[in-house]
Amino acid sequence: MSTLRFEALKEIFNRKPIKIKEPERRSELFGTNVFNEASMRQYLTKEAYKNVMDAIESGKKIERRVSDHISTGMKEWAISKGATHYTHWFQPLTGTTAEKHDAFFDTEGEANAIEKFGGSTLVQQEPDASSFPSGGIRNTFEARGYTAWDPTSPAFIWGTTLCIPTIFVSYTGEALDFKTPLLRALQSVDHAATAVAKYFDKNVTKVTATLGWEQEYFLIDSALAATRPDLTLAGRTLLGHGPAKGQQLDDHYFGSIPTRVLSYIRDLEIESIKLGIPVKTRHNEVAPNQFELAPIFEEGNLAVDHNSLLMDIMSKIAEKHHFKVVLHEKPFKGINGSGKHNNWSLATNTGTNLLAPGSTPMKNLQFLTFFINSIKAVHDNEELLRASIASASNDHRLGAQEAPPAIISAFIGSQLTDVLDELEKVTDGKLSPQEKTDLKLNVVGKIPEILLDNTDRNRTSSFAFTGNKFEFRAVGSTANCGNPMTVINTIVAKQLKEFKVEVDELIKGKKMKKDDAIFNVLREYIKKSKKIRFEGDGYSEAWEKEAEKRGLSNNKTTPQALKVLNSKKTVALFEELKVMNTIELEARHEIALEDYTMRIQIESRILGDIARNHIIPTAVRYQNILIENVEGLKHIYNEDFKKHSEEQLDIIESISAHIAKINSGVKKMIDARKVANKLEDIEEKAFAYCDDVKPYFDDIRYHCDKLELLVDDELWPLTKYRELLFTR
Repeated sequence: MSTLRFEALKEIFNRKPIKIKEPERRSELFGTNVFNEASMRQYLTKEAYKNVMDAIESGKKIERRVSDHISTGMKEWAISKGATHYTHWFQPLTGTTAEKHDAFFDTEGEANAIEKFGGSTLVQQEPDASSFPSGGIRNTFEARGYTAWDPTSPAFIWGTTLCIPTIFVSYTGEALDFKTPLLRALQSVDHAATAVAKYFDKNVTKVTATLGWEQEYFLIDSALAATRPDLTLAGRTLLGHGPAKGQQLDDHYFGSIPTRVLSYIRDLEIESIKLGIPVKTRHNEVAPNQFELAPIFEEGNLAVDHNSLLMDIMSKIAEKHHFKVVLHEKPFKGINGSGKHNNWSLATNTGTNLLAPGSTPMKNLQFLTFFINSIKAVHDNEELLRASIASASNDHRLGAQEAPPAIISAFIGSQLTDVLDELEKVTDGKLSPQEKTDLKLNVVGKIPEILLDNTDRNRTSSFAFTGNKFEFRAVGSTANCGNPMTVINTIVAKQLKEFKVEVDELIKGKKMKKDDAIFNVLREYIKKSKKIRFEGDGYSEAWEKEAEKRGLSNNKTTPQALKVLNSKKTVALFEELKVMNTIELEARHEIALEDYTMRIQIESRILGDIARNHIIPTAVRYQNILIENVEGLKHIYNEDFKKHSEEQLDIIESISAHIAKINSGVKKMIDARKVANKLEDIEEKAFAYCDDVKPYFDDIRYHCDKLELLVDDELWPLTKYRELLFTR
């Protein structure tokens, strides 16, 4: 056993759970480190408080003259909580969060010092934008970018720093982050959904898109993780033979949470609660050492911020507990990877969930309107939805018998399928009083009863209806939720706008009553979107063939999935709703391709290094031991030695064969990488890495993993799966 591996295993035997002092009531801790309404009432003037609340509730701009009052109150609150610095906290297109800390400390004259934080500093700052991905929007020498305060997401304190959530845009105004397009999409779906909701309730003045994410992750002892260069640098194991026992006994899922892990989770939950993240659920996931955390539903923008913040603090808190948090979608071969299910719905200011059935036919007609329009939106934009969750890491997970396939489909359950089938039969034109009564009472009116027993879930569906929300199951565990949520809210907003135009035309042109017009339009949508609905096994080959017949896309790799971002349809969609312009879309396409290319490039380099500098030398060392053994047997048994050394000779030959395959595979992979690196077009380069470089990974790994089974465990340099996944 390598010294590093031995010392790491030795170290973890002394690990003890860190004692976490639980508060008597977590509700009393909720939001204590957040500049929320309670804090604003205490530290702001009435005028300043009203300005902030108007910005949050109505989107009104905060007056510049009032910003100084707000910043002063925010500063005093932060200092009272122990803060010494402040930062504009934003989400650039790196997929992580970014922050630059400045002290409240400032000087006045030669001898005086003060705590200073002005309104202009709160509202806007200028971080260097040159080193963030811009997709060609900014040249390296054009460094200027702006962060601007987003008052709809409250400021918070982490450690001793006041963090102010902001958008991040270029000098010329294009979005360089995930938050800016999301805010535009949320505003768009608000306007479109409110207009439709007024068909059913005139009191609706605002519709909010809600999000409830479910974060899956692995916990690995930090000492063991440090012995794996692949886990450290790529976030996943590029080689390693599966353990004899993995997840096949189903004994980890919902099992008793290990004591040391529970100590970490409790610490994470307490800190999350202080930051206003309403975490509620925790449990063991399917794979060994895999866990899940989920919060209560929140407004979409805030939920995205909270998930980004959580992923950051997860790793920081894990260090204290001697854990490494692994968020990669597929860190270990042969066991389940991690996702982040995005549960999406729409809620009105009157307290109605528009995707929840009601107690009356009228409320159910409202439910069906938003339900069917959502399905139609997915049908019309399934490729764009697939592109929203495309990444090098998520490609490993999609369709791997543990997550939805790359084919986007909608699951609604057999009972709701029957309802839509009945609605499809609605007579074209005006309904007779009897038809309308039968339809409302016998079909629409029975939806709550139907859904009462409609609790089955299809884990192979990427977009599944689960009673009062749609669950977008294909989102990867490392993803920023802002990207898929921007797409979902944009496509639904577009669909609802079209729906209202069609309904209004029927009411005006054919003098139809409102309900008749709604039923007629919904009937056509049911017909047009039928091919996106699928209730069966999404993993089956039969579905892949059926999906192809239906004309659904099956973009299995990221470069292929991202092509839709350049289509005229996509550009027209985002520009019409003012969510993103052509420049921003082109930039995102280029950034995503660059990210994919660099990640495969990094993994290729790591794999080549481990294979040649760790695996082959170890195999040769063990082979030499066997050769010495055979030489000794030859000395003892003379001409009869072959009978006594047959097994050793077979192993020696096997090791030689695997070494040759590994060395040959690494050489070919490097040659393919050199060819790819010479390509100037980023899309061509991404496809070259996908089609020409990445295929060598599996072959190299296969022979390395075979050597792991042959070479003496005492010599093997890398910590094995059984140690990584089953050490608490």
